[in-house]
Amino acid sequence: MTDSLSRDDLCAMYLEQLPYEPYPVQEEALLAWFTDSQGVLVCAPTGTGKTLIAEAALFEALHTGKKAYLTTPLIALTEQKYHELCESAEKWGFSADDVGLITGNRKVNPDAKILCVVAEILLNRLLHPEGFEFEDVAAVVMDEFHTFNSPDRGIVWELSLGLLPKHTRLLLLSATVGNSVDFLVWLAKSHGRRLQLVQGHERKVPLEYVWVGDRLLNEHLEDIAAGDDEDRRTPVLVFCFNREQCWSVAEQLRGKSLIDSDRQKQLAAEIDTHDLSHGAGPKLKTILLRGVGVHHAGLLPKYRRIVEHLFQKKLLSVCVCTETLAAGINLPARSVLLTTLLKGPPGKKKVIDASSAHQMFGRAGRPQFDTEGYVYALAHEDDVKIARWKEKHDTIPEDTKDPNLIKARKRIMKKMPKRRQNEQYWSEEQFEKLTTAPPGKLASRGQLPWRLLAYLLELSPDVERIRQVISKRLLTDKQLETSQKALNRMLKTLWAGGFVRLEPAPPEPPPTVVAKTETNEQPEPEEPPATQGLLGALIQEAREDEGKTKKPEAKKKKDQPADSPNDDAEAYVPKFAHPTEKLSQLLAFRSINPIYGSFLVDHLAKADPIERIQALESVLEMPGSMRRHVRVPEDLPRGPLATEYLDNELIQRGLATAEQLAFKTDDEKRELPFEERWTPTLGDKLRLLFDSEFPGVKDVRTMGVWVAGDLLSLGGDFDLFVRSNELTKQEGMVFRHLLRLILLCGEFQQVTPPGMDPKEWQAELQDIADRVTESCRGVDPESTDKAIEAAKNQADPVKGEAEAETADALTDLDEDADEFGGDLLDED
Repeated sequence: MTDSLSRDDLCAMYLEQLPYEPYPVQEEALLAWFTDSQGVLVCAPTGTGKTLIAEAALFEALHTGKKAYLTTPLIALTEQKYHELCESAEKWGFSADDVGLITGNRKVNPDAKILCVVAEILLNRLLHPEGFEFEDVAAVVMDEFHTFNSPDRGIVWELSLGLLPKHTRLLLLSATVGNSVDFLVWLAKSHGRRLQLVQGHERKVPLEYVWVGDRLLNEHLEDIAAGDDEDRRTPVLVFCFNREQCWSVAEQLRGKSLIDSDRQKQLAAEIDTHDLSHGAGPKLKTILLRGVGVHHAGLLPKYRRIVEHLFQKKLLSVCVCTETLAAGINLPARSVLLTTLLKGPPGKKKVIDASSAHQMFGRAGRPQFDTEGYVYALAHEDDVKIARWKEKHDTIPEDTKDPNLIKARKRIMKKMPKRRQNEQYWSEEQFEKLTTAPPGKLASRGQLPWRLLAYLLELSPDVERIRQVISKRLLTDKQLETSQKALNRMLKTLWAGGFVRLEPAPPEPPPTVVAKTETNEQPEPEEPPATQGLLGALIQEAREDEGKTKKPEAKKKKDQPADSPNDDAEAYVPKFAHPTEKLSQLLAFRSINPIYGSFLVDHLAKADPIERIQALESVLEMPGSMRRHVRVPEDLPRGPLATEYLDNELIQRGLATAEQLAFKTDDEKRELPFEERWTPTLGDKLRLLFDSEFPGVKDVRTMGVWVAGDLLSLGGDFDLFVRSNELTKQEGMVFRHLLRLILLCGEFQQVTPPGMDPKEWQAELQDIADRVTESCRGVDPESTDKAIEAAKNQADPVKGEAEAETADALTDLDEDADEFGGDLLDED
């Protein structure tokens, strides 16, 4: 380790230690990295060896004694990169202890020179420079950078770009994107960073795309699993778009020959070393013994790890998985198979988007083993039957005079299969269109998170600083205008909730006629200092001005009339948002909408213990396929929050009728029209009241479920709960729900409901968390302990790296949810 090494020397050293010659895009990217002063954007298809490029930046940091970060969007992927880098560090002559891991629920060597972190952790540290120095950070590698396009999490990457000090070089690794040049122009204009662009369009392992229109799934898998190692086109990842389909596809392979006898013996011996005796374990074991794995969020984490381990050891021929796997842990496969091209709720399915398809396609072909990868798309089974019928039908000439053949034709015609009217189908043309579709374009997506907005206002009430950040986003002019108006609405919501005091004050009463007005032009912001990005300059300036009061240019009195008859809510532009004591509450809530979290706190003092569990569980929604198994029992005793407050409030506000709120027996329901049978749960009632008080807050998800409450009533017996509720195949989702509840209890412990004793409140929540923890530990102790570590880190509302999981995938589409760690502003 020495500073005397030139970057040319380091480049030569890195190339010399590679086990094989880098292919063109890798070599171009490496040369760019070791010569450019600011960094490189590498856009290349999945499977083109971008890890080798990433390691060059970390190789350089270790040899020069500097620090570096590697970020990814997912916990599993971050942990995989960590293990790979530990091996590489030792290979380079360093120690594995020089590499650290921080994912929010796990820390290893957190003070190491090289840190593998989920993207939120990096942003957290950038937002808290008083606790984390970046003077010695030479490089940041952002893997899977196309996540910038994510509506829910892309802003994490976007803000990190603006906060990183200018001396830190960037290496952005992405799948191919359609506007890479435009993106770099925006990056230079908005953040003063000028990166080199390296693009690759050819994979080292080319892909062959095959439409399978005449074979059923189990037949085709048996076909590609036949032959010797060279001829076989397995291992294969079979992608499904819901968890139940994964199980049904795996069941179709019962009795099929998918694995040779030698590997069968190795597989059986390996499986015997694992405990698969509980929950879905026995069912999974029988499937694994056939050489088939199942991998989705409905499995317990410990079972998913077993499947990953067996697949990576090449003991499984098939892994039936959901789409999430394509963006997560790397399972090396020779082939990829799509069972359908459609995704969505019944009757409303749509062809998968090209970006998702390319991500799945890219999992085929292993550079170290394969010369070609294979992507298969299967036709609908109805279309397969039609194709087979047509083949049989066409063997008889239309002009035949043979009486026997004529009779045979008539018999065949009677058995002609047809498509169903209520079924949706896909086609070979749609598959071909996906394979040739251009890559998606990067753009800023999503609004500022409520919690981040609260944090920025705590630093400075000057709204103009936040407007400057918004004005620099990668959006069209119309979208920028819409974003500025969205900020106005968010600030008015904070004002309405008592979180801030706005200057000038919003007009009262709110106007009822909406008129369009031109957006006020904002002055061109000054260039940020050369040492930091725009957002970094904004926050630094806010810190320097902390405690100072800036007078507004023209403060209006509360009762002053509007400037013109056309003034309305859209025209109102606040200049300052002064925090109240209540604003700090929003910083406590990481895993749910903080406005809704604060709303719940205001009402939970009125609730009894059963109602508090209901309220907490209602914000941890479940997939649609599970709702009927976990719905709140209508005969659950109603507590004081409902009977003494919510019911009356909802009736008085006209949000519900007494008939709707009344308990109904099954016989009474049958006599009512279908739309009148619904009886709102406590969670539903709270949501109705919230929507009436905060109509502008749309990003809240709630659902009345009764999981932890039922589990605790059964003495915490997890296996008994999933069996009695027919949830064995979904036990992983139940487990995840309970872990999220543990974390949520930690968040709510930081804010005490009005009138309650803080110690009493914290003790009650801790008791819930402890009982749920004990139940989870009996099922999967390793994953539970990770969650508990995350919960401990939540003790400080600004510090503490807490795991969070996106709820975006928990929709009617019944997709798996991505897991990621480190919510905004949480760092230890």
